[in-house]
Amino acid sequence: MAAPALLLFGLFALVPLVGAVGLSLARWDGLGSLGWAGFTNWTTVLTDGTTWQAVWLTLKVMVVSWLVQTPLALALGVFQAPRGWLRALFAVLWFLPLLLSAVAIGLTWQALLDPSFGIGATPGLHWLAQPLLGSPDLALYTFIFVIAWQFTPFHALLYQAGMRQIPVSLYEAAAIDGAGPVTRFLRITLPQLKYTFVTSSTLMLVGSLTYFDLIYVLSGGTGGPGTATRVLPLAMYITGFQEHDMGRASAIATLLVVFGLALSLLTTRLSGFTRMDSQQEGL
Repeated sequence: MAAPALLLFGLFALVPLVGAVGLSLARWDGLGSLGWAGFTNWTTVLTDGTTWQAVWLTLKVMVVSWLVQTPLALALGVFQAPRGWLRALFAVLWFLPLLLSAVAIGLTWQALLDPSFGIGATPGLHWLAQPLLGSPDLALYTFIFVIAWQFTPFHALLYQAGMRQIPVSLYEAAAIDGAGPVTRFLRITLPQLKYTFVTSSTLMLVGSLTYFDLIYVLSGGTGGPGTATRVLPLAMYITGFQEHDMGRASAIATLLVVFGLALSLLTTRLSGFTRMDSQQEGL
């Protein structure tokens, strides 16, 4: 029964991965003939300061995105969990950014953040009339804000679903025992959302390694200003398609795969998610 899924996974995941690893050992500009390069591409990538800057920026996006999105998603998920038409309406409105394409979002925010014609030109909001996308100190955090604006609704939906799985009897029993809202949240809600938290965090952290299109549009395809927003996926694209060095680009792509696998395995290992113990046993 698993044969079709394994076949598709092999064709569209394992074969391209093996091809990327093989290409990282070759010299190729994307058009001409392949040439053997050995570990030259890897040596160049691993000794290039730009690569390690891209690694640092990727880690920064990963950590700051998680710190921003997790509490917001948890709060929205808890708010949306109770039934009611008003909460359902809010849930629909919050989910809209996830339905838009990254290119449309990037172009929209690029216009909104324009210091001359964007929201900074609105009376009372002149403090926003600054080059948020053009400042080396602010550009990356501006991108993280836009990323959080787009993806927080998805994680809020996960927490909403997790909240609705919690038996109401737990809250009723705690209320009878005199537990207040804060106590119920800390002693019931958070422990019961443990696996939802792990799932959301894994998707959020590993997904941070794939942010390309939004940063590409907002930075004009350069990872600028300078290299202030050139994360690993964008560095891979620029190396391969602008500098025409597919060998080094494939090495960077392989690094991304290794980082993603290591991060995913580490998250599930530390959280005990693989054991999947039932949290409702005996209820």
